[in-house]
Amino acid sequence: MKQKNKHKKRKKQSNKPTKTILLIIIIALIGVGGYFAFNYFSANPAQYLEEYVAKINEEKYEEMYQMLDDESKSKISEEDFIKRNKNIYSGIDMANMQITVNEINREGTSKAKVQYTTKMNTSGGEINFDNTAVLIKKENVYKINWSSNLIFPNLNETDKVKVSSNKALRGSIIDRDGAKLATNGKASSVGIVPNKLGDNKQENIDKMAELLRTTPESINNKLGASWVKDETFVPIKSIIADDTELKNKLLTIPGVKITSIDARVYPLAEASSHLTGYVGQVTKEDLEKNPGYSANSVIGKTGLEKIYEERLKGKDGLQIYIVDEQGNKKETILEQDKKDGEDVRLTIDSRIQKNLYNELKNDEGAFVVMDYKTGEILALVSTPSYDVNKMTLGVTTEEWKEISENEKTPMLARFLQSYCPGSTFKPLTGAIGLTSGSLSTDDTFNYSGLSWRKDSSWGDFNITTLTAYNGPKNLKNALIYSDNIYFAQATLKIGKTNFIDGLKKIKFGETVDFEMNLAKSKYSNSDTISSEGQLANSGYGQGEILVNPVHMASIYSAFVNDGNMLKPYLEYKEDKNPEFLVEGAFSKDATDVIKSDMIQVVEQGTAKDMKINGITIAGKTGTAELKASKDEKADTIGWFDCFTVDYETPYLIIGMVEKANENGGSHYLIPMIKRMFIK
Repeated sequence: MKQKNKHKKRKKQSNKPTKTILLIIIIALIGVGGYFAFNYFSANPAQYLEEYVAKINEEKYEEMYQMLDDESKSKISEEDFIKRNKNIYSGIDMANMQITVNEINREGTSKAKVQYTTKMNTSGGEINFDNTAVLIKKENVYKINWSSNLIFPNLNETDKVKVSSNKALRGSIIDRDGAKLATNGKASSVGIVPNKLGDNKQENIDKMAELLRTTPESINNKLGASWVKDETFVPIKSIIADDTELKNKLLTIPGVKITSIDARVYPLAEASSHLTGYVGQVTKEDLEKNPGYSANSVIGKTGLEKIYEERLKGKDGLQIYIVDEQGNKKETILEQDKKDGEDVRLTIDSRIQKNLYNELKNDEGAFVVMDYKTGEILALVSTPSYDVNKMTLGVTTEEWKEISENEKTPMLARFLQSYCPGSTFKPLTGAIGLTSGSLSTDDTFNYSGLSWRKDSSWGDFNITTLTAYNGPKNLKNALIYSDNIYFAQATLKIGKTNFIDGLKKIKFGETVDFEMNLAKSKYSNSDTISSEGQLANSGYGQGEILVNPVHMASIYSAFVNDGNMLKPYLEYKEDKNPEFLVEGAFSKDATDVIKSDMIQVVEQGTAKDMKINGITIAGKTGTAELKASKDEKADTIGWFDCFTVDYETPYLIIGMVEKANENGGSHYLIPMIKRMFIK
């Protein structure tokens, strides 16, 4: 046994020389292969030139220099070579250089001329040109006989390559009548001339910091930049041009100077900030995601400025050219004309937008106004808001903290969110029941009092309503008096399947096609309604029902369009023929009934304070409770949704305000909307 193991050991040891020999052979083969590969490239002038171009693309300037012949190296140092190539190629944003070799002419055994065509991308577009490279062979290796004309054919050693740009104007966002919502205007740059600060330098800097809501450290850092000289104007912060009070205070401080600068301006300011959004300086991430921008570019950050970025931004003009030693233009290599951005015209009516904003500006809420003949959105208001002009100019850390930590969330675009609709949902329940045939105008329910439960299986769960009334418990009276109990019983009669099918038909659970990204409306946090109690609650807009205000405007438009839901839109078009989001969302008979009943809501019901002489209005009030249990004290959302019946003044308005328990709920909104009609 021992002998056997010994034999195995010897056998194992005997493999070592074989493996060593194989390894030596492999290394030798690799070496030979590398030798022949090196000789192939170095002895082939075209291949050597292509290798040089590859290193240009890789920005390996040191390695490029090593590919030059001795004569070239004697004329330019490695440092100057790297600097010249790097400055030119980076200056024009060169990328993806490719060459096509057209002809090789050999002069004896030691010189070759390679004629080729170059194609490269630059910040101004693609450049193509023909050129000739001279390569010198020494010891069977070609090297490049370099001069500046290898970069561009007519570039001499004392010439320079220049790039000049002609900035494109960003397009404006305008309302339906041409009034500017976002445009190019002026702002004020507040800065310091250091040698004018006087003896109390730090005291003056402290005063300035307080007025600009920044820190003295931030100002001192800017004053300490390497380029700053005593007489230099050092920009500290940009402010709104018409902030006269602030400017006057700043100008009392020695050393402060204010200049006019170009800026993006928003004439409606807070009134349209969530709609227009704002622009800002590009970030590193923006540059990586969006080719064609430079470090000095602005880009849409939020709202329509971001959505319409491609159309608004335009394209800068650019010229790449060669100048001689005296600065005279010698040759234009590439010229691209500027193309200004496109104006985007909206359906928005600035007057309505501004008036409704001013009505609601101190609250947390939203308004949506639609032309119910066309689907045009006339106003999209969200409150509270923020001054978009300050945002685009740049806010300090203190200012940003004030906005971002505000418990009223002023940067939230509320018209894009979805909320519990409360009783404004009741017309939908009625229309679904009538359309499906599971409910009729003659259906009445027998109950009394302000509280109801189906039976003992519901435990202590009850449906409550607010207003007692005389007369039958039918659809008309239930809408007029906003009877929760009726709609709970009606929804149970309609049934879960008909109810859910009806909601799916009107786009619940789907993304509504609109220029801005709307939160989905939904009937449940899951794909179903899990209990009778949830179904009953859902019928009057509670339960897990959530509705987006723009979507609700589209749904309500069906009540004045024979049951067809209009497609809402923001971009103006001359063709006013409406598009429908859903045709036959409800039956015409159903919408005729609901419209008639909603008129009575205003004439004699919960919205009677909305009555206006000479104008017939249909509407529905709503107060949604936001609580998980009946014992919980909760905030409420107040709603008032209405439309004119006169087809000559086709206004449809969705109004929503949060914390309605503090301000009177839906009745808080009615005077605001009423004033819109009177104005």
